[in-house]
Amino acid sequence: MSQKTDVQRYHAISALHLRQLLSRYQLELVETPMHEGIPGSFWGDEEAGLVGNRVYVRRDTPLHSVLHEACHFICMPPERRRSLDTNAGGDYDEENAVCYLQILLADHLPDSSSERAQQDMDRWGYSFRLGSARAWFEDDAEDARQWLLDRGLVIQRPNQAKVSPSWRLNSTPDEHQQ
Repeated sequence: MSQKTDVQRYHAISALHLRQLLSRYQLELVETPMHEGIPGSFWGDEEAGLVGNRVYVRRDTPLHSVLHEACHFICMPPERRRSLDTNAGGDYDEENAVCYLQILLADHLPDSSSERAQQDMDRWGYSFRLGSARAWFEDDAEDARQWLLDRGLVIQRPNQAKVSPSWRLNSTPDEHQQ
């Protein structure tokens, strides 16, 4: 999956701000030396890794990858979170919710934005039915948004179209285990 493209990397943003954002979700950011593999990386190369409540990165890790893995942790039910090691699992709807939330969270980093996250997702090769992350987010992601609302992971203020992170973890039991 790795492509050498012009995307925002971990080394180009404030690690402090990213740590603060992730800590709101009980996540710990762990830096891995450049010459080592990233623990818990499903895709390998420079992609972020996820083991328990730790998100592993290197200086060359794309920011969208860090946010994506963090959002998997946020969106997954508690029973999967307890045994999390590398493969976040989840179904189609959860994956869409993860993508939606990562775009929202990018706006909460002073060195990034939802627009940059969407551009980077396109550059990296995420594929969306409407041809771009932005088109999907603006015109085709109602199901992902509703998934997040139903689980209390985003909130919508009365008389506002936009949603905001609730800073909560999914506490909904895994539907596949019942």
